[in-house]
Amino acid sequence: MTTSKGSLRGVAAYMEREIEVTNQYGMHARPAAMLVKTASRFQADITICKGDVKVSGKSIMGLMTLEAGFGSRVKLTAEGVDAGPALDAIQELFERKFYEE
Repeated sequence: MTTSKGSLRGVAAYMEREIEVTNQYGMHARPAAMLVKTASRFQADITICKGDVKVSGKSIMGLMTLEAGFGSRVKLTAEGVDAGPALDAIQELFERKFYEE
């Protein structure tokens, strides 16, 4: 699901996607660091949710608390002028299994 909203300084977007963790070891330290490095390139506020746990996509410690193992489903959300490109880049990490295989 993707939605957008306007802002006074330009167009700010809110977007969300659901994705499955498909790398063998899930969200351990290396993938979490890659996700933070990627998310930090963008201005958008990025959030990753698993169940009732919601963390910043720019916090390695937060991502580690998700306990998102192989087969887990997570929701990615981004809000800001570059929300779309941010989610595209993060989704690519998941689809490429964080380059572990």
